[in-house]
Amino acid sequence: MIEATYIDHMGTDLTVANAARVSFNKTSKMEHDPWGPPFLKEKDRTLIRYLARERHISPFGHCFASFHVKAPIFVARQLVKHKFLRWNEISRRYVDYEPEFYEPEVWRGRSADKKQGSEGVVDLTQFDTSGNILGSDSSRKTSADWLLDENNSGCLEIYKSKLKAGVCPEQARMVLPQNTITEWMWSGSLDAFADMCRLRCASDTQEETQKVASDINLKMEELFPVSWAALRDD
Repeated sequence: MIEATYIDHMGTDLTVANAARVSFNKTSKMEHDPWGPPFLKEKDRTLIRYLARERHISPFGHCFASFHVKAPIFVARQLVKHKFLRWNEISRRYVDYEPEFYEPEVWRGRSADKKQGSEGVVDLTQFDTSGNILGSDSSRKTSADWLLDENNSGCLEIYKSKLKAGVCPEQARMVLPQNTITEWMWSGSLDAFADMCRLRCASDTQEETQKVASDINLKMEELFPVSWAALRDD
């Protein structure tokens, strides 16, 4: 349900190298192997690694990529904070098709040593709807999954009833919860996506945002192997 799908890109590792070499009015070309695909010359690989290491970032800005991302609203609102990435999102001001909701496979526990983040898994089958521990003689098992289903169903019913009554979509949408799925097109330069992935692929970041960043990271590694490795060399 959470995914980033590749749409298009512009440029290659050679684009980065030539963007740097233009300062000296020079250009480079790919090496051609009669038995395989063209490959980047070693001097261009060295140059790209130097640019990344010394933080000469502008040559990386000549390569772009675009992705279609699908994720719940609470994830989108975390990721939209990243600078220099273009963002165009589906708007429920204009569309009113039936919402889709994100439901986690497990409920993670609160991190003990920081204000944000999570650790471990919480077993909510031992609690009632008020958060109280069920007695050992109780046969009633209530989980957060059931509560989430009830919440999703209730919000969806209210949303549909508002639309049916003639309320405009831009107001009816306010009753939808943060786990409602949204979709957006996300585009940006090689260096901008590298900065995002450097933060969001880290092991201590929110798992749902990691999923989006991981999908993008894998594709960028495929599209720009030399540049991406140099920029992501933490």
